[in-house]
Amino acid sequence: MGGSTAQEVGRRFRDVLGHFPTSVVAITTTGPAGRPEGMVVGSFTSVSLDPPLVSFLADRSSGTLPKITAAGRFCANALAADQEPLSRRLAARGTDRFEDVSWTASAAGNPVLDGVVAWVDCRIEDVVTIGDHDLVVGRVRELRAASAKTPLLFFKGGYGDYFSTTSLLIDQLVGW
Repeated sequence: MGGSTAQEVGRRFRDVLGHFPTSVVAITTTGPAGRPEGMVVGSFTSVSLDPPLVSFLADRSSGTLPKITAAGRFCANALAADQEPLSRRLAARGTDRFEDVSWTASAAGNPVLDGVVAWVDCRIEDVVTIGDHDLVVGRVRELRAASAKTPLLFFKGGYGDYFSTTSLLIDQLVGW
């Protein structure tokens, strides 16, 4: 991408990578006074089966990331297709993100949001700085598929919920 300005390269990078759909995941924890904290990420993934590890990437300028790393634990909540307003609330700055948000505490005390597709509760295993982000690796302590809802997806700069379940349908028809 020679000859382009850093701003042009950044815009093209975002535009092209926007063609890769991502799930919308709320990363939650509680602070020292039990106050819920959370942020939205689009980069949650499994890392290892043995030991069971997952990870997410967060912008180092995040005000919430230091609260999560200080707690040493987090819960990754896969938001459901009907939870776009919750995603927007948890991504907003300068608001009480958890006002009127229903949740229960995991065994570790992390918020498990009501109505999510699935959740994974973790202890922070490692944090690695990579570029302008931190890669947070968590050791899985508890997890659950919470509902049969479809996930909330982010694609080309917008939210959506279209998910073709052709392979699942075939499995059900064939009886696998």
